[in-house]
Amino acid sequence: MESWNPTITGDAGPKYLAIVKALAEDIRAGRLPPGVRLPPQRTLAKHLNVDLTTVTRAFNEARRTGLIDANTGRGSFVRGSAPSTVEMRQADPSGSVDFSMNMPPQPVAAHLAERMEAGLSRLAGSPGFLDRMQYQDSAGNMADRVAAGQWLGRRLGPLPTQRVLVGGGAQVVLSAVLAAVLKPGDALCVPALTYPGLRMAAERRGVRLVPVACDAEGLDPEAFLESCKTERPRALYLVPTLDNPTTATLPMARRERIAEIARSYRVAIIEDDAYGALPPEAPAPIAALAGDITWHIATLSKCVSPGLRIAYVAVPGTNEAVRLAAELRAINMMASPLTAALASQWIANGDLDAIIAAIRQENGLRQAVAREVLEGLDVTAHPCGHHLWLRLPEPWRRGEFGAHARQLGLSVILSDAFAVGPAPEAIRVSLGAAPDAETLRYGLSLLATLLAHPPGAISTVV
Repeated sequence: MESWNPTITGDAGPKYLAIVKALAEDIRAGRLPPGVRLPPQRTLAKHLNVDLTTVTRAFNEARRTGLIDANTGRGSFVRGSAPSTVEMRQADPSGSVDFSMNMPPQPVAAHLAERMEAGLSRLAGSPGFLDRMQYQDSAGNMADRVAAGQWLGRRLGPLPTQRVLVGGGAQVVLSAVLAAVLKPGDALCVPALTYPGLRMAAERRGVRLVPVACDAEGLDPEAFLESCKTERPRALYLVPTLDNPTTATLPMARRERIAEIARSYRVAIIEDDAYGALPPEAPAPIAALAGDITWHIATLSKCVSPGLRIAYVAVPGTNEAVRLAAELRAINMMASPLTAALASQWIANGDLDAIIAAIRQENGLRQAVAREVLEGLDVTAHPCGHHLWLRLPEPWRRGEFGAHARQLGLSVILSDAFAVGPAPEAIRVSLGAAPDAETLRYGLSLLATLLAHPPGAISTVV
């Protein structure tokens, strides 16, 4: 029944829920018996004159509520009779849009749910699967470390497996690296605007943060040099590609100069390369230039999905690997063997590259929407990234803006969350959490409207 053409009522609320409602009603009425194959999502989107992502969201919701099943390569099928009441996420009457969670979008082209289902099925049927369900080495299963080394090696060059570890997400790994490298009271150089997760981990460790000035190209190497002379830091932390929050990418010359300074002053480099896989032509990581002093962290949370909770680490040497494995064991015992095995499978069969490519393309589309809607505002962004940095126009102040944004159902992150020292009048806007282009455009339009009026006129705007 690939010609199913539902009737979408004009009820208030998201269109995707209207599609799910029509599906449930047709199943209950017997118009869609169990086992019937539904039309391809593109065909249905064209018939209903809606965005493809709206139909994708509807099908995901229908799967969640048990109305349909999906099979990779075969399509979506009616699962059985519809329950008398279908549990659906209710539309938020405030029309809230989350711009705070910095996660990658989940485009239909990534086929993430289908790949997870197929991958886990293959794992469950593979020899030794039950061994995967047991406790593993805190450094990671050896097969997963080999796969991680292959993936990291594309950008870092050949890596001995002994220098590669698998952790349960970047936050766990960051905490473990700080414990392995720094003692309480040690100085850690960081960009003046830096990742909040690093700030929290450093605070718990009793590490003293030393802010280093940045500009449009990222961390200023000469400012780092001055900090090395005056503060004697033990380590430097930075996000070299698509910096969080500023989106800056360090040019190759700066990476080389930073590595030179760090080696000269015996400073370890903690390279958080969370977004390095997204730009197809990003400069080489610092670990490729100075692997003997660099702790390189590459998480899958920012280029695939935060739900995997997998991060790969390349450390300077085998002694450092032993120290880090001990810290990982104390903090989190081990990475999830199941998701680690799934990620290794995706590396081997090319699925990981395909997922990242689809997310990269979706990021480009979302950044294009942002450029259009936010035209004329002071925005810094990268076409492959899923966040942007927006400097507030006068007379707005960030605290006041955040309060008004919340009244409109918009959640953003103020610069205070990133600032090590004085905070600029700016916000980070993350584009990945919005479920579709329609919601994204709506939320960005509200932001633009808010910024187009002085604070005193907002009651009129609302």
